[in-house]
Amino acid sequence: MPSDRSTPRKVVIVGAGAVGATFAYALAQSGAANSICLIDQNQKLAEGQVADLSHGLPYYPSVSITNGTTEDYGDAQVVVITAGSAQRPGETRLDLLKRNASIIEGIMDEIIEQQSRAIVVIVTNPVDVLTQVALRHSRWSRSHIFGSGTVLDSARFRYFISQEMGVDVKSVHAYILGEHGDSELPAWSLTNLGGVAIQQYVKSNGLQEQWPKRSREIFEAVKNSAYHIIDYKGATNFAVGQALVRIVQAILRDSHSVLTVSIQLRGEYGIEGVCLSVPCIVSKDGVEKVLVADLSEEEQQALKHSASVLKDSMKGLLE
Repeated sequence: MPSDRSTPRKVVIVGAGAVGATFAYALAQSGAANSICLIDQNQKLAEGQVADLSHGLPYYPSVSITNGTTEDYGDAQVVVITAGSAQRPGETRLDLLKRNASIIEGIMDEIIEQQSRAIVVIVTNPVDVLTQVALRHSRWSRSHIFGSGTVLDSARFRYFISQEMGVDVKSVHAYILGEHGDSELPAWSLTNLGGVAIQQYVKSNGLQEQWPKRSREIFEAVKNSAYHIIDYKGATNFAVGQALVRIVQAILRDSHSVLTVSIQLRGEYGIEGVCLSVPCIVSKDGVEKVLVADLSEEEQQALKHSASVLKDSMKGLLE
């Protein structure tokens, strides 16, 4: 059953940049939280974002929006970490990864110091590797620390399928699995339109001939979406903000939603000790259950390949 809406529903957002602030704006409008705290090393940025957001309070559902401190971790229900460092000129990807890993570890130390019992959602990229870093450093349960994973990628997947098929996007059920990155994969075997399997829909509408090409193009559009948006406007923030609201709503409202968050697998899908995205039930307890879907052999192998890519990334970080 949904949680009593009179109970505290406090969300701390670490990182007041484009993603953190847009998420705060979308969360305030959703009514899911009754307290939102922004924390950022750039104090003036956090203060400016809070002031700007707060001036809209007459038009939001009832919510408080404040400039937070590390003490706010203590009574937070959810902590969402969007903070991270941008790549510096001449810096390698591994150097950037090590710096962001250090940032995540520092934030986790502060959360632990406040004896927080919050569910922690990692958003900072590379999200799968940094979720692994947070888990390893904190030694918390995997149900309480997970990444935003491919929740956004899956939304993009649903959007492009809906555009191709001329069907309401809310009637499209589809998932992107694996790494939130280049080795991710489309789970076509799990895709359906209002309960009709995508393969059956294609057949019944006489689309078999062009479907192999069109399905590849749909997936390429999903994979390349972020690159195109960053080229156009410098960053992605609106859709990821909405994806984070969806994840946090599932926690605060105890809705037992199926979402493709990044979770450390422990034998599921034949994969051990790697954080990547698969369908999970998300509730007030975080990840309540990892769902093991009946993937095709090709999809299963692609998921294992994605896991091997992420293992290699972790090796570089540990060296």
